[in-house]
Amino acid sequence: MGILIALTIIALWFLHLVYSLNYPFISPDNPMLYFHILLQAYLYTGLFITGHDAMHRIVSSNYRINKLIGQTASYLYAGLSYKRLVKNHFLHHKFPGTDKDPDFTVRSNNFFIWYATFMYRYATFLQIVIMAVVFNLLKIWFDEINIWLFWVIPAFLSSLQLFYFGTYLPHRKPHEDSMEPHKARTQKKNHLWAMLSCYFFGYHYEHHDSVNIPWWQLYKKK
Repeated sequence: MGILIALTIIALWFLHLVYSLNYPFISPDNPMLYFHILLQAYLYTGLFITGHDAMHRIVSSNYRINKLIGQTASYLYAGLSYKRLVKNHFLHHKFPGTDKDPDFTVRSNNFFIWYATFMYRYATFLQIVIMAVVFNLLKIWFDEINIWLFWVIPAFLSSLQLFYFGTYLPHRKPHEDSMEPHKARTQKKNHLWAMLSCYFFGYHYEHHDSVNIPWWQLYKKK
């Protein structure tokens, strides 16, 4: 089931991207334009969540298949280094909400400062080069405005969604006793909103407490 769900998300992301890059109705008066931008951003988020589950080795029990899906999802998301993601993510789970946590900043609780620090820690020079090359290759076949609207902007919106619901809200200070030992809080029980907001990752305490549970079963822990 994990492999099927992962491949479905990857396929939906790819198919909708191809459709959007060929989207002919680029007009600020067209409400469907905004729908497709937001839908592609949501599928981008699903792409990263798929890579995240692979980091915890819960997409497939087969190590090679699990790693391949994780690498594929990470590269498609934004040319991300899967190896770097795995290293940092396990530090996040080992030292949540401390100065040893690469997803946390002890210097400021400000959303924008934290987000900028978060992005800086994960960005690499190679990633920037890969994205620049892909952008220019896409320009061979698709209009540049479509590339910005359906490839660049959705990826950026997805990074905000992932950071806000999956890092900032769960781990921001103050760290209360109820958040221990993971220094993580959780959304109120609302499965529809939890799915729409970030694939159930608003149930963040539950994730830290049961890292062997895939995203699509997290609601059962609530």
